[in-house]
Amino acid sequence: MTKFKPFTKQNWILIRQYILITIGLFMYAGAWKGFLLPHQITGGGVTGIGAIVYYATGIPIFITYFAINALLIAVALRIIGFQFSLRSIYGVAMITLFFAVLPQANPGTFVAPNDNFMACLLGGLISGTGLGIVFINNGSSGGTDIIAKIVNKYYNITLGRVLLYCDVMIICSSYFFEFGTIEKIVYGLTNMAISNLAIDLVINGVRQSVQFFIFSKEYEQIANRINTDVHRGVTILNGTGWYSQQPVKVITVIARKNESSMIFRIVKEIDPDAFVSQSSVIAVYGKGFDVIKGK
Repeated sequence: MTKFKPFTKQNWILIRQYILITIGLFMYAGAWKGFLLPHQITGGGVTGIGAIVYYATGIPIFITYFAINALLIAVALRIIGFQFSLRSIYGVAMITLFFAVLPQANPGTFVAPNDNFMACLLGGLISGTGLGIVFINNGSSGGTDIIAKIVNKYYNITLGRVLLYCDVMIICSSYFFEFGTIEKIVYGLTNMAISNLAIDLVINGVRQSVQFFIFSKEYEQIANRINTDVHRGVTILNGTGWYSQQPVKVITVIARKNESSMIFRIVKEIDPDAFVSQSSVIAVYGKGFDVIKGK
């Protein structure tokens, strides 16, 4: 009889990631069905192509979205590899499902029928927030993400630049159709900018890190509590107070910004007279933070 093996911490992290990816993809699809499609606003990516086809022919957006992504994923499996393609397959499958089952709102359901700017604003914020949640959990929405990865593999062009070029071309191409106007292109570009801003705010808000220097005689207790309560590594530096000419211990900690309040609370409980310096850091790479990326 085989012994049951409980889920490891890594398994639970993976399950949590996929749950959050699903929530983010639901927000993305909901923003299109609730705000952008009812007001004929075009966005970037394969979804933008699907929207143009829908406005011009009436073909449901999920059909075009799935057909284009199936072709791109087939190419990605051969060029990029299985790991990236697996999350892309999941992302494409879930967005296709949400596009198929979510009802499309009528103009005026959430915003005034002629208030295209508000629809553009809310659609960009919600879709960008959803994609931000997807990206910070190592997910993918497929589409132009795959094109950008392929181009970046062979040419020294950043992913962001490739995505920008693709999105602008897709949005501007709507001008050549009957429904296309300069006004709609401006709304589409505005939606793209708002969505990208929301993505950056979500990603930077979660990943922003801070560095602490803590001067305290109770450094051992503080270091132990930070290890056990915050689960962050601590380094003890040897220093000398120049005024007193006495040796001092300095606790150095790098943590996420949302963990700052917990660290301050620990320091205050143990040594209210401790001297604490906190500063923001641009990027942190290594265990518990971001992975070093490079060719």
